[in-house]
Amino acid sequence: MARALATVCLLLAGLSSTAAQGLIGAPPANAPAASLPTDGTPAAPVQPGSPTAVVKPFYEHVGLELDPAERSHFADPAKSVLDKSDALRKSGQGECLDPNMALDNAAYDRAEIDKSLKTIEAVKGDEAKVIVAFIVAGNPHRLEWKFRKVDGDWKITDLLSVTGEWALSQYQCE
Repeated sequence: MARALATVCLLLAGLSSTAAQGLIGAPPANAPAASLPTDGTPAAPVQPGSPTAVVKPFYEHVGLELDPAERSHFADPAKSVLDKSDALRKSGQGECLDPNMALDNAAYDRAEIDKSLKTIEAVKGDEAKVIVAFIVAGNPHRLEWKFRKVDGDWKITDLLSVTGEWALSQYQCE
C-alpha cells in the first residue's frame, strides 16, 4: 500500500493540477481522461494510436529510442537530437546517448519493470504527456514523455527524467 501511494504521489507531482484533480476527485468537465492502475485493479486497455500506445514499445524493447527505423515516432526537438546522435555514431566518433534512455539509464530487468510499470496520460488539445513510473533494483524512476500531434499522429517531442534530471532535448550530439 505504501509503495502504491508513493507511486501515485510521484505521478501526481508531475501532472497539471487539472489532470491531478481528475485522479483524486471528480474531474472538471473539460479534464482529459486519465487512469492510473492500482494494485489489484486491471489497467484500462491502451487505446491504439494514443500517446500511451506510442510509449509502450519503448518498455518492451530496450534501446528502441535509438533505432533509426523508429524515428517516425519523433518530432523536433527530440528527432533532431536523435538524428545528430545517429550521424555521430556513423562517423565513428562515438556514442552521444545512453542506449536505454526510456529506462532512465537503469539496468534492464524486464520482469521487474513489467511488475511495477505505471503510466498516466494527460492530453490537452494537440499536446500530451505520458508519465511513466517504475522501480528497478528498489529504486523508483519517473519519466515524462512529451507529445505533439503532427498530421493526426502523436509524435514524441521530448523525453525527460524527473529522477535523473535530464532531458533528451538538452543533449548536444555534435
